[in-house]
Amino acid sequence: MKHSFLVLILMLSVHYTTSAQEEKPGNSAQELADKLANPVASLISVPLQNNLNYGIGPYNGVKYTINIQPVIPFKLSDNLNLITRWILPVVDQRNITGLNTHEFGLSDATVTAFFAPKSKKIIYGIGPAFLVPTATEKLLGTEKFGVGPSVLVMHQGKGLSVGFIANQIWSVAGASDSADFNSFYTQIFMSHSYKSGANWGVNAEITQNWEANTTLISLNPMMGGITKFGDQVVQFSVQPLIPIVGHQAIKPDWGLRAVVAFVFPGS
Repeated sequence: MKHSFLVLILMLSVHYTTSAQEEKPGNSAQELADKLANPVASLISVPLQNNLNYGIGPYNGVKYTINIQPVIPFKLSDNLNLITRWILPVVDQRNITGLNTHEFGLSDATVTAFFAPKSKKIIYGIGPAFLVPTATEKLLGTEKFGVGPSVLVMHQGKGLSVGFIANQIWSVAGASDSADFNSFYTQIFMSHSYKSGANWGVNAEITQNWEANTTLISLNPMMGGITKFGDQVVQFSVQPLIPIVGHQAIKPDWGLRAVVAFVFPGS
């Protein structure tokens, strides 16, 4: 089923229409694409990020993760917004924790809250990030509650977005027999959009596990677009996940990401 879904997204990326150009002025397809490239834009969206990785570890494991990632903004004042970003992973993996093993269920959630002042040239946001132990299987989570800082800095002009987002989370509570959690994550990104809502870009993702002393870096080119299903605005994109650096126990041979984001432009 997951393979069929990824094929469907690939077909959409080739055959997307420009129907999103019919949006009202102020909500053009390009403006929506630019807003979606801004992690602290005051825009409600619900991305479903599908990640498929092959060749992980000594048993050539396969891992499929769908991250449910709603973004919900709150207006605190005329000049300050609170942007909440939620990531709830559902994982299906085989041959990761051992030969002929299989785990399926929820992994730990990450919740980030950015306080984002309104700004035109340099956009920024800062706030807390939380690790919430929502895993339904011990091997899919940390059994720890964590907290730490998060930050976003970016520059955005019409059609061009460049910046980075980062967080550092330490475990502060949880099961005493589980390893402490101490992890840094950053994504450096660049994207370019067009009037049709089509966009392309590239990002680099870096994860540093300080407890295990492991680093994982991937380079991810991206292409996508915006279209409509009835009245529902949808953004989609596909990205090959190219592993650059990683310990042999965690580095995949290759991967693919497909994202479908339900967008609510009137928010």
